[in-house]
Amino acid sequence: MRRFGDWRLLMLVSAVLVLGVALSRPHWPTERSVYDLVAIVDITRSMNTRDRQIGNTTVSRLDYVRHGLGEWLRRLPCGSRLGIGVFTERRSTLLMMPVEVCRYYHELHEVIAHLDWRMAWAADSRIAQGLEDTMKLWRKNAELQDSALLFVTDGHEAPPINSRYKPDFSRLRGEVGGMIVGAGGSRLTPIPKFDETGKQIGFYQPEDVPHRSTFGIPSRDYSDLPGYHPRNAPFGGERIEGSEHLSSRKDAYLRELAGQAGLTYRPLSEIENPLAVFDRAGFALRTPGKVDLGPALILLALFFLLSLYALTGWLDRFNRKP
Repeated sequence: MRRFGDWRLLMLVSAVLVLGVALSRPHWPTERSVYDLVAIVDITRSMNTRDRQIGNTTVSRLDYVRHGLGEWLRRLPCGSRLGIGVFTERRSTLLMMPVEVCRYYHELHEVIAHLDWRMAWAADSRIAQGLEDTMKLWRKNAELQDSALLFVTDGHEAPPINSRYKPDFSRLRGEVGGMIVGAGGSRLTPIPKFDETGKQIGFYQPEDVPHRSTFGIPSRDYSDLPGYHPRNAPFGGERIEGSEHLSSRKDAYLRELAGQAGLTYRPLSEIENPLAVFDRAGFALRTPGKVDLGPALILLALFFLLSLYALTGWLDRFNRKP
């Protein structure tokens, strides 16, 4: 080492030089993935159904959605954008336009945390028409057209849809990219009923809800049913009871809607790694970025200093041996 001078001086000088370079904030150019997303959340009454688990606690579908959106927000890289909206009856509305997730993390977190079924302006849940209205919202608003739609719903149509009046997505297909995200469990579960103060007063019973559509012209001939009248009772006069007072995630129906609208479908419970799911769905946007080399260089300088003191102590002990 004497040919090259004192090795301890070399290590000290190396640490100082590396630290000096680190303080100049060097960067390495690269590309990174960011995401531009807008989540439209179903806040109709079936979303109060408690059939989800967070840890050991049974929670409502809406609670589970809030938890999931919070996790997505936490994992989205800086430079990504997220917007939040709600759906009820047959309309969607935006609560927050897409904003950068790091700069506006607190605001987005608060909007997600305060999503509530009492924000609904009507009680019906016309999922297909709500999805159609949401896609039209994209067409009208230039700020949304680069954003992928995440339409979060359990798929429970209330009242049941009349197949004669299903929305036609053919003119909207291809204009909006995105995913329908299924909320809720696969088993039929009672829907909680609340009073005007938000206190639960029981569950919806068969007599509380319609079990078939009675809107417009029937999709088939009901003239053989008791009480039928072509003008006054085209669906017959007999009361029908079914299972519409119970709710489950309608996977088959939501997959059908997604196919018609040109979207993909995924249950929320299966999105454990949201960024990987979004990548496979084609939502990732490649953008120029920089890798900060400062932390690595600081660690290298620290390595030189620690090595200097460690080797000095070892050599001192070696030299003291008889």
